[in-house]
Amino acid sequence: MSDRAPLWAPPLLALQFLTRLPVPPLARLSAAQAGDGLARAMAWLPLVGSLIGLVTAGVFVAAGMVWPVLVAAVLALVVEALLTGAFHEDAVADFCDAFGGTAQGDEARRIMRDSRIGSYGALGLGLLVLLRLAAMTALPPALAIVAIVSAATFGRLCAVMLAALVPPVASGAGMAVRMAGARRGTVIPALLLALPGIVPIAWLRPWAMVGTALAGAVFLLWLAAFLRRRIGGSTGDCLGFAAYAGQIILLLAVAAG
Repeated sequence: MSDRAPLWAPPLLALQFLTRLPVPPLARLSAAQAGDGLARAMAWLPLVGSLIGLVTAGVFVAAGMVWPVLVAAVLALVVEALLTGAFHEDAVADFCDAFGGTAQGDEARRIMRDSRIGSYGALGLGLLVLLRLAAMTALPPALAIVAIVSAATFGRLCAVMLAALVPPVASGAGMAVRMAGARRGTVIPALLLALPGIVPIAWLRPWAMVGTALAGAVFLLWLAAFLRRRIGGSTGDCLGFAAYAGQIILLLAVAAG
C-alpha cells in the first residue's frame, strides 16, 4: 500500500478536522496515508469553511423567519459551535490565556495546552463572540447571509496563510506541526478553493473586500512577528485564533460599508 493518500482523502480529512461530522471512508487510510493527507488537507480548509458558513447562514435565515434577528444570530452560532465542536472558540480562549499576560516560550505553550480557562481566555472569547454577533446583526439579512459564508471562508484562509508565514514550534505536536509538511505549497490551492466563498462578497461590496484584504494582511504580519517573538513559532491554537479573527475582520469591513 502506498504511503501517499488518495485524492479523495485530503478534502475529507479537512472536513473531519474542522467538524464533528463522521467520515467513515477515512478509516481505510493507513497512518502514513493519513499523515500525508492531513498535510495536503490544509489547502481545503477554506472550502470546508465555506460549507460551515453555509450551515451558519442557513440557520440564521431559517431562525430569522420565526425570531428577531439577534435571537436568530445566536441560534446560528449555537448550531455552528455544535457542528465544529467549538473548535476555533477553544483556540481563541487558549490563545488569550497564553498571551494576555507576559508569558513567553515554554510557559506560554504550557498555558495553551491547559484545558482550564482563565480570566483572559473567558474575557477574550466573550468579547470576540459578541463582536462577531454584533457585526452579523448590523447587516441587512440578505447581505449578512453572504458575509457569513465569506467570513467563514476568509477566516480559514487566514489560518493557512499564518501557517505559511510562521513555522510550528519545534516542541509542538498538534495541528501546526502535523500540517507543516506542505505549508507554503498549500497557499495557492487554498486561495483557489477560497474563491467560491469570497467572490460573492467581493462582487457585492468590493471596497469592503479590499479593506478586508489589507487589514487581514496587516493582522497576519503582526501576528507572525508577535508569535516569533513570544514563542518562536506557531501552534494549532494560534492558527485557530487567526481563523476566528479573520472572520471578524471581514464582517467588520462589510458592516462598515
